Amino acid sequence: MSDRKRKASSPEEPVCALCGQADVDPDICGHTLFETGIRVHEFCLTSANITAKARPGIEVLPLAAIARKVRQANKKQCCVCGERGAAITCAERGCARSFHLPCAKDGECITQYFGDYRSFCWEHRPQQATQEAPAQGTICLICLEPVGDSLSYHTMVCPACKHVWFHRDCIQQQALSAGTAYFECPGCRDYILFCEEMSNMGIHIPLRDASWEDEESYEPLLEMHSRCDASQCLYHGGREQAQSRGPWELILCSSCAAEGTHRQCSHLSNTTDMWECNSCAGLATASSANAEFAAPSTASQTAPAPGPSSSSMEPETFGSMPASQAPLGDITELPAA
Repeated sequence: MSDRKRKASSPEEPVCALCGQADVDPDICGHTLFETGIRVHEFCLTSANITAKARPGIEVLPLAAIARKVRQANKKQCCVCGERGAAITCAERGCARSFHLPCAKDGECITQYFGDYRSFCWEHRPQQATQEAPAQGTICLICLEPVGDSLSYHTMVCPACKHVWFHRDCIQQQALSAGTAYFECPGCRDYILFCEEMSNMGIHIPLRDASWEDEESYEPLLEMHSRCDASQCLYHGGREQAQSRGPWELILCSSCAAEGTHRQCSHLSNTTDMWECNSCAGLATASSANAEFAAPSTASQTAPAPGPSSSSMEPETFGSMPASQAPLGDITELPAA
């Protein structure tokens, strides 16, 4: 039996009336429905053969039906965790095993997320048709970890190509990400046979678009940088504020657009439209607006440095120079050949 405890994390935390848990995976148990003090998980309700009444914009819970099911469930013990309140019964005729929906995975039970939402215990759950275990060294095509060399609840194979293996948890996560639009065999790309088999085997394929098609997922990419990154921001409103024009207008790097500056903070004129941050400009390509701050002027690089003449060079330094580079003006006498 599982050692999981069907208790809320705190006495005040409301729990599902059918499974007794509050903190569960919404992809497995669905979103939480509540009415007049009663809370139930969407899929706990459906798996218990109770249907919520739909009205425009709301779902009305059948409180009387839920109360009857709770009374019945309190007489049944979960075959996985051992506690009472098991509202889901194996769909196999004559089998009296019951369990909580969140306990199904621990007990290697299966719930089908379609049609009548039938559930099966570990003994009567549907099996894949394949009789051959994966060969030694076979890896899951999703996580690239070994799947083992025996048939099990946690290992599955594509019914179309019959040679692509994967872990149950891995294919479940792929189904939740891909949705009905993009869920297919990760190897042969079969769609129809693959989805039918996975659904029968208890994989939840949500009726929604792929998670990467969600427009909200791209919103951060559309946000423009909106702070001054100058080493010292001079604006009284702070780095996060700017004006639409003038010395406190925010200018973004023309190369990466990932850094910005107020015109005044980087000494840019009101007519300067192009500016590069230090990372993009570098020492050799610093913009003219930053050149005097980034490196010495050309004149200071080419003019001879002030100081004593080369005649004051230390003897050891002089002696180490090639003859062609020696300061000839200081030599008064050449050594004899």
